[in-house]
Amino acid sequence: MSSNYFCNYNKINVYNKKSIKSDLVTQILYGEKFKIISKYGNWYKIKLHTDNYVGFIIKKKFAKQFKPTHKVSVLAANIYGKPSNKAKQNKKLTFSSKIYAKKNYGSFIKFENQWIRTKDLKPINYKDENIFSKINLFKGKKYKWGGKNFNGLDCSALVQLFFNFNNKFCPRDTKDQLNYFKKKVKLQNIKKNDLIFWLGHVAIILSKNKLIHAYGPSKKVLIMNINYAIKKIEKTANLKVVGIRRAN
Repeated sequence: MSSNYFCNYNKINVYNKKSIKSDLVTQILYGEKFKIISKYGNWYKIKLHTDNYVGFIIKKKFAKQFKPTHKVSVLAANIYGKPSNKAKQNKKLTFSSKIYAKKNYGSFIKFENQWIRTKDLKPINYKDENIFSKINLFKGKKYKWGGKNFNGLDCSALVQLFFNFNNKFCPRDTKDQLNYFKKKVKLQNIKKNDLIFWLGHVAIILSKNKLIHAYGPSKKVLIMNINYAIKKIEKTANLKVVGIRRAN
């Protein structure tokens, strides 16, 4: 079988195998499209439209029709049961989630049977002039292997999220990102928005001296001095820089 569906949950965990005890490999965000390749009891094998990533998700009821009109442009947008700040629910949509807007009411937009503040959204075709202009939204957030949302994310997800938000393709894993972005850069010529890669790790250059990355050993998203990060990763993980790419 092969059918297209859309995520109508805040997020869906995608696992390496048909078990929640297996590795979390990525997450599907609200509004993202995927294809169900096959069924195995309470599990689906799926392929993500965003990046062709394949994995397993727990069986749920998903949307079949969905045409996104807006996307979340803040770290975590509150969801409301009514178009009122007093009707806030214990749910949020993460950055880059996509919604279909049914109607406006004051400073709120309705999607499904829920409401979200207009100021937390951008039109679906919106693009930032600087692709990583909102990167500091994730500063200090938790590192989570396979994560892709405000509650936790890994280094390659931090990169991919901003390409996806700006309607651009980017692979999910670091090894594929390294190969996908072709323009090579030398360390002495590094500039803002370049990507610096180690084996299994990637960071985003903020300036001539600073980078930001979801750094596993520190368990959070950190800003570091570039030379310090290079030396630290070589010393603690015995990894050297394998490439620098101009991605924007």
